[in-house]
Amino acid sequence: MTGGRGGGKPGKPKLAMYWGASCGGCEIALVNLHERILDVDAAFDFMFCPCLLDTKKKDVEALPDGAIAVTLFNGALRSSENEEMARLLRRKSRLLIATGSCAVEGCIPGLANLRSREELIEGVYLDSPTLDNPQGTLPVGSSLTPLGALELPSLLPRVKTLREVVPVDYLIPGCPPESHQLWNALEAVILGELPAPGSFLGAGEGTVCRDCARTKEDKSIGRLYRNHEIEPVDGKCLLEQGMICLGVATRGGCGAPCPDANMPCSGCYGPPEGVADQGGAMIAALGSIIDPGEHRGKGEKELALRLEEFLDQVPDYAGLLYKYTLPGSVLGGRVKR
Repeated sequence: MTGGRGGGKPGKPKLAMYWGASCGGCEIALVNLHERILDVDAAFDFMFCPCLLDTKKKDVEALPDGAIAVTLFNGALRSSENEEMARLLRRKSRLLIATGSCAVEGCIPGLANLRSREELIEGVYLDSPTLDNPQGTLPVGSSLTPLGALELPSLLPRVKTLREVVPVDYLIPGCPPESHQLWNALEAVILGELPAPGSFLGAGEGTVCRDCARTKEDKSIGRLYRNHEIEPVDGKCLLEQGMICLGVATRGGCGAPCPDANMPCSGCYGPPEGVADQGGAMIAALGSIIDPGEHRGKGEKELALRLEEFLDQVPDYAGLLYKYTLPGSVLGGRVKR
């Protein structure tokens, strides 16, 4: 890549990629473009990406507002630094694209919204069984050292999605986005063939079930199975076999690689178009396919007991149904917005 420091190369539109609270998988998705990365290099001056380039924050600050053509912002907003960079890159970018599940819906870091900031700090720095911290030292914002003052960004009270803090032009779903879909999104930018602002790029309009090649028949299941409890039958819908496959409540476009590999969809592309809450949609789907068994034809009380018995098989509602979407969901988490 021919990314440069500071102002970068004149003539090409500038491309930036930044990570907030994330794992780096979105950067790997970019690298996995393989030979397409040369097309990206031909089209853009890739000038800022902390994971891959040595451009500094001060170099971005020195740019005129709107100088960056496109910023792919991946990662949720967990710290004051994440929030500061979101505002900086919004100001410097003509197009700001929330890239990947963390930026779009909060993803795994967003599960921290089930605890307060104080509970998280205590858990990490005081209560962890593998911790050696006899003095109970906690991180502070500013520390004086022989080399000068060190500043640490502070944790925000809760994890936020990118569009909770700054206006976002487009969104690319996925944890991480499939590389071919990331390229489709970049190609749309390069060719100037973008949909209406606020649209999703690199995604389908239906659900993962539409992409999945497994045969769908009558959905009526008597019990649920965790992945290690069953060896699924090839070619048959995983949900119909009792595996909690979120394909019915997940935006399509990934090509359904997980069901194709005998693994249920875990929902990383987020809710499909028109659905506000992926977890709620999946609970509704489960409720519609329960086999009442011996409770069939009985009264409301018996059916309610059957429903409770069935749903008790879900081992972790938040971790399973809101793994990727808790901050952006109707619930948002236990921590108040």
